[in-house]
Amino acid sequence: MLDFYIIKDDQAKPNAPKQAELEFAGGLDDKTFDNLQNKGIIDRRFDFYSDFRLDTALIRQIRQTISRKQLQYDVDVKKLNQLFDIADKRQCGLIAYGD
Repeated sequence: MLDFYIIKDDQAKPNAPKQAELEFAGGLDDKTFDNLQNKGIIDRRFDFYSDFRLDTALIRQIRQTISRKQLQYDVDVKKLNQLFDIADKRQCGLIAYGD
């Protein structure tokens, strides 16, 4: 599972989410993550098994890609959008920790 946590854009990257007491936003399984990459929603530079960050600007860009490709109703995209909605409500980005 790839776990996503809420993080402010200007906040330094912690080594682990518990160290920074980050709020858990949700997760994606490897199949969903692969599907999102195959659909061109998540860039191939991001790896399921490593940590990465999506700041608010990148989330906005991914949402534009989703809209442009008209994938708003795709099952995998809906899972990702749930994470984005949580981050948007807090005006923050997301940081992912792979296990």
